[in-house]
Amino acid sequence: MANLEERQSRGTKSNFFYGYIVVAACFGLQMMIWGLFLSFGVFLKPLVYQFGWSRAVISGASSLALFFSGVTSIFFGSLNDRYGPRMIMTACGFFLGLGCLLMSQVNAIWQLYLFYGVLVGIGISGADVVLLSTVARWFVKKRGMMSGVIMVGTGLGILIMPLVASSLISIYGWRISYIILGTLALLFVISVAQLLRRDPGQMKQLPDGEQKIVFGSLDSAEGGLSLREAIYTRQFWTICTIYLAISLCANVVIIHIVPHAVDIGISTITAAGILSTIGGVSIAGRLIMGSTGDRVGNKWAVIVCFLVFVAAFIWLLVAKELWMLYVFAAAYGFAHGGFFAVGSPLVAELFGISSHGLIFGIVFFSGTIGGAIGPFVAGYIFDVTGSYQVAFVACAAIVIVGLILTILLTPITDKHG
Repeated sequence: MANLEERQSRGTKSNFFYGYIVVAACFGLQMMIWGLFLSFGVFLKPLVYQFGWSRAVISGASSLALFFSGVTSIFFGSLNDRYGPRMIMTACGFFLGLGCLLMSQVNAIWQLYLFYGVLVGIGISGADVVLLSTVARWFVKKRGMMSGVIMVGTGLGILIMPLVASSLISIYGWRISYIILGTLALLFVISVAQLLRRDPGQMKQLPDGEQKIVFGSLDSAEGGLSLREAIYTRQFWTICTIYLAISLCANVVIIHIVPHAVDIGISTITAAGILSTIGGVSIAGRLIMGSTGDRVGNKWAVIVCFLVFVAAFIWLLVAKELWMLYVFAAAYGFAHGGFFAVGSPLVAELFGISSHGLIFGIVFFSGTIGGAIGPFVAGYIFDVTGSYQVAFVACAAIVIVGLILTILLTPITDKHG
């Protein structure tokens, strides 16, 4: 045993810590997967013009995609706990690319819902749950910071992809744009997924790049509650409700902020810049709040994000000019990024890491329920009233409820590991 530990210690000292490769791969995958998915709002008006379908109907495809991603993420999270992320993310790349390629052939509503709602929905289901759960195994001391770093990929994707999609649509039209983006996603995601590994043990390394074994450290890193134990806690249902509220309001903005801006007289490309601003500023939110969670606790990081979220939605109710929408985008983007950087570490902090993928998958699924409901209802409200104002008021009220629930969230005192 002593010789084995000595060899592991020497090997670890001489090798670059592979966890940073995993972080870089997760960063790229988040950028491509979420950047492409969250560009759907740029395609909304071209689809309305092409087919005359209502915004509620078109938004429903995005809602269905989120629902399917939530359901599938539970299954993928459980598989990741046992087998690791490489084959899961390869499959996600195939479905994401295929769904986007087939979107170029859409001519009926059922095709929109099948190609985007189902295939793209399955394609995005590995992002967040599988990738963040993987990083949670590679890092303990820097878990929040590294989660924030890979979630910067999501922010960068939101910054870049809507502008890319908008430019492609203006040059080639929406059908060819989907062929280009689908091909890019297929090749990129499948290639980068091959770099992923489940945990440091597969590379004969230790979490955080530690140089020697500390007895009991690996056991504690894999300790925590099982799903069966977690579901009997108040904290489990509270955090599910919190992330349902966050995702509901977040997806209303992501899907409808570009059409809202165009409705008040802003050009489509300029309006896409508002969405890109959200993505750009969210990068700061992900980095700052991820590292803040490591220092002061993830609950307090979530509370700060909620306070900024509340202020942003109240501001949106009176924002009628371009500069006001950019102020909203900056505040909203910071909070948005922070929320999704600290979600996985908060689950690990509350429930441990042994069943992290499965538990986080269910928390993510609860978020996708809200994310699926929000855009559809907001689109329906617009179709009925001709305005998003009622939807934005509802979002402001919902985030206040989320803030209250977070303040009331307490640690699980009998957690074992």
